[in-house]
Amino acid sequence: MEVKGFSVRELVLCAFFVALAAVGARIRVPVPVVPFTLQFLFTTLAGLTLGARGGAAAVGVYILLGLAGVPVFAEGGGPAYILQPTFGYLIGFAAGAWISGRVAYAGTPSFRRFLVASFAGLGAVYGCGMFYCWLVSNFVLGTPIALGPLILYCFVLAVPGDLLLCFVSAQIAVRVLERRAIFNVRP
Repeated sequence: MEVKGFSVRELVLCAFFVALAAVGARIRVPVPVVPFTLQFLFTTLAGLTLGARGGAAAVGVYILLGLAGVPVFAEGGGPAYILQPTFGYLIGFAAGAWISGRVAYAGTPSFRRFLVASFAGLGAVYGCGMFYCWLVSNFVLGTPIALGPLILYCFVLAVPGDLLLCFVSAQIAVRVLERRAIFNVRP
């Protein structure tokens, strides 16, 4: 049985990662200045384990649920969340899951390939997140942010934990790959 090109197994696994992303948004690691959650870990794992199509679909459903008003984001949910300067990171999670999945399965899957895929996804997350924060802050909210503070608060202070999560997600993906029978999806 398939629904719009997704098998039942793929739909169940996508739902699993939607739930993990929602839980990851609520798990806050206390660090100074920048809130640190585990959303990046679970959205990257979605791309690494489900492939580009499945990973992006899972994160897309997660974003749609949040925009529909289900409080799955770090600060709640609802359509007004689009005006949050951090909403770009959510868009980046979808792009990052897709990129991670594409890079992970562009060759023979391995820890090294998964790590490179995680870093590529991280680049998408921060690229989308920082650009959106700058755009919304400067042109919508009327709270301008210069390039220096943007890089400091939206990248330098936030990226160390996510770099560590790249290694964690690559290692978990390798373990999952060893048990690929349950994750036998089309990358």
